[in-house]
Order: sequence, then structure tokens, then C-alpha cells
Amino acid sequence: MLTTDRGADALLPVYAQFPVRPVSASGSWIVDEAGERWLDAYGGHAVASTGHCHPHVVRAIAEQAGRLLFYSTMLSHPHRERLASRLVERSPAPLDKVFLCNTGAEANENAMLLARKRTGRSAIVAVEGGWHGRSVACQAVTDGAKYEQTARLAGMPVARRIPFDDLAALDAIDETVAAFLVEPVQGMGGARACSPAFLRAARARCDAVGAALLFDEVQCGVGRCGAFTAAELYGVVPDALSLAKGLGSGFPVAAVLVGPMLSEGITIGDLGSTFGGGPLACAAALATLDVMDAEGLCGNAARIGARLAEGARALGVRRVEGHGLLLGLRLGRPAKAVQQRLLERRVLTGTATDPEILRLLPPLTFTEAEADLVLDALKEALA
Repeated sequence: MLTTDRGADALLPVYAQFPVRPVSASGSWIVDEAGERWLDAYGGHAVASTGHCHPHVVRAIAEQAGRLLFYSTMLSHPHRERLASRLVERSPAPLDKVFLCNTGAEANENAMLLARKRTGRSAIVAVEGGWHGRSVACQAVTDGAKYEQTARLAGMPVARRIPFDDLAALDAIDETVAAFLVEPVQGMGGARACSPAFLRAARARCDAVGAALLFDEVQCGVGRCGAFTAAELYGVVPDALSLAKGLGSGFPVAAVLVGPMLSEGITIGDLGSTFGGGPLACAAALATLDVMDAEGLCGNAARIGARLAEGARALGVRRVEGHGLLLGLRLGRPAKAVQQRLLERRVLTGTATDPEILRLLPPLTFTEAEADLVLDALKEALA
């Protein structure tokens, strides 16, 4: 029998972790066991969209928990319908149907399932540097030898991979392909932003061969890039779009927004999720949307992101990738060493699969003063 005195020994050792043990958090700040405050420019991996423990979100979750904690999708629920409607209102036409689930991997996997069902094809084309989740189907389309090996061991077809932002390579999308899956702004790949021309060409190529265009906006969506969806930012509309991470301000919730190509012919039983669109998840997501609207967080992400990018360039950062508050600073040196120096100053940041990229993914509520604190710490870390 396990006992609490075993502590961390009872957990599988699968996570690299910061040297911080949080006991509370508010806004952009985390408080550890020693009472020290840490500035969170990592946002819990882009999850803390409205900041930590936003009062409106906390209240919505608590009130819903006191009324109806859970019932499965066997019963309809007004919060589920309300959330679907509000997501459609915020997304570009013709994305007019929603499937609610729990994680980004689940959202991406269901988007691919819909594309394969609709086209009768199995092949997926994806982009080098892309990260799409930890389920077996998502590892099959995530860039990296260890993920592809896992997928092959499970018998999953591995994606055809094309170079990032390479228009000529889009010819790999042919009549055997079910879908082209792409992050408009790559997350783990280093906040690399696709060019508008690449996404427009992808849309045209998918239309020409009858393949679906799938946007993975698990990390770059929900206002992080300065618009609610990156599709809106780029003016290119996919056939399905995945949202997660920041959608519930920390409560697990995800969604696939679907256009007519993939929603036509869907019937009862084609998709399912026991916990998808549960009362608590929907309450958290609806409250998150309330805060985003009331506090203008999309605009704030664009404004504070520009301040961080300009400040980083002034410090000699070679290049700043990304949009809004999904930024990758190309340092021209190993980013992990700089990240460690920032940790010594109690500032949390992220790295990427590109070893020279330091990522900034703070809450969308980040202030000018907090951005300046990050830049001051970065200046010391780079010295």
C-alpha cells in the first residue's frame, strides 16, 4: 500500500520540472512553499490565459460545482450549448459546429478522425517542427524520431513531413491525403509563425485535391496571438480548428470547431467523450470568455507582446519569432542556460525543441510593468 511519506517516489519520473513548489498563485505571480514570489512568463505552458486564479473564473467553477458537479453527455446541458454558441460566434465562418472534449491531443485526434471519415483516406501531411499531442495518433503526426517510433510500434501510419513554410513542398498533399495538419504558429517548435502565403497556398492545395485543412491552435489560439484564433489573424479558414490549453484558464477543456466539409453526414455515435463538455469545464470556459471580453485580453496580448519583442531586440536578441504572447527569442546561444539564470531571478520561461529559442508564454493579463520586469531579468541573464 502506498503511503504519503514516499512523496515524489510514487510518481513515474516522466517530467522535467522547475525548482518551484507552488502553494498559491494570483495573476502573473506564483508563491512557493518558502513564501517567495515567482513571475510567471511561462503561463503553465500557455494555459493561464486569464492569469492564475482569476476571481470570475474561480467563482464560476465553485458555483457550478455546488449545483451540478457532473453528468455525462447522455444528458444535454445549457452550459454546453452556450459554450458551443459562443465559440462559433468568435470563430471565422464557416466554422459553425463544435465538438467539446478535454485535451489538445483529444481535439487534434478527433479532427483527424473526421478528416479520415469524410475523405475515406488515411494519410496525413504535417510540418517539420510540429507538436500535436501525446496520444498515439498524435505522436504519429508530431515531429521527432521517438514519437514516430511509438506510433509505428502501435501500427499507426506516420505523417508525411514537409519542411516548415515551404510552399513548393505542399505538392505532398495529393489525392491520397486525408488532411494537412499545421500549427499556424508552432509552439514547441519555437513560436515559429507560418507565412500568410504558406497557409493560403495550403488552403488552395487542400481544396484542389479534396483534402481537409486542419489548424492545431491548441497553443496559439484563444487570444494568445492577438486574435481569438490564428485563423482570424491570417485570414485563412481551415476545415477544422483545435482549441485547448487557455480555453478553461487552467481547467481541462478543449474543442474542435468544424466547417461544413467535415460536419456533413456526422451522426450520433461518430464521436464521443464521457467528460467532454462537462458542467465544470463549460463553466470555466464561459467565464474565461467573459474575462477575455471584459478585459480586452486579445488586444492586450498583441500590445504586451510587441513591448516584449521590441525590448528583447533592444537587448541584442537576434530574432523574435511568433505573435502576441507566444514569442520565441532566438538567442544565438543555448537557451537552457539563460532560462536557468532567469530561474535564479525567480522568473519562469520556456524553451523549445530548437535549443537556441527561449519562449515567453505569459498570461494574457500580463502588464507593462511585468513585461519590463522580464526584460530587466533577461538583460541580467544575458550579461
